[in-house]
Amino acid sequence: MKFGIIVFPGSNCDHDCYHVVKHVMGQDAGYVWHKSTSLRGFDCVILPGGFSYGDYLRTGAIARFSPVMREVARFAKKGGLVMGICNGFQILCEAGLLPGVLMRNKGLKFICEHIHVRVESASTPFTSSFRQGEVITIPIAHADGKYFAAPDTLKTLEDDGRIVFRYSTADGSVSEDANPNGSAANIAGIINEKKNVLGMMPHPERASERELGGTDGRRVFESVLMSFGILENV
Repeated sequence: MKFGIIVFPGSNCDHDCYHVVKHVMGQDAGYVWHKSTSLRGFDCVILPGGFSYGDYLRTGAIARFSPVMREVARFAKKGGLVMGICNGFQILCEAGLLPGVLMRNKGLKFICEHIHVRVESASTPFTSSFRQGEVITIPIAHADGKYFAAPDTLKTLEDDGRIVFRYSTADGSVSEDANPNGSAANIAGIINEKKNVLGMMPHPERASERELGGTDGRRVFESVLMSFGILENV
């Protein structure tokens, strides 16, 4: 299969995503400049982390108007897989492809550390290699990672099983102490109604090689390959 990695001015995790897809997972990959008006030939599109447009106005607020985002919306509407990581998650929310918004961390500081995340749903194309309730270790690196949504939206996400990842302790307990940024309901990642658009603040591409400290994040990419029948259930 072929992955498209969107590149905005200020993206800085695009090469990391390309490396994991191309050299770790052994799949075809290509960069897509933000002014592109076509996603033809891609099976999965990744919006990587970084600081698109310098985070001016608000994280993701300018990137949502890039020409490529019209194509991302069309791609998603047709059922194509879209993954937004960190800044990519912020952009997907600003573009209306996912509900809610990402706000400044509760401590008003940039956070860069490995954290524990509980897998809330294993029934998505991005999480089928996990077990529901499994706790994984994965890095975060953001200043605007506090997920916020109106109470009725949060209830819908809960009721529909669309909260995919939640910040937790090592033993899987969800608590305020385990919440690094103040996200509502400890949310670390959500999915859209059709379950083909994922947004997550943690960086799976930075936890895909044992030499870098762990491979829990690699299983997100393995899940995508499984959804296309390229990998057996791992």
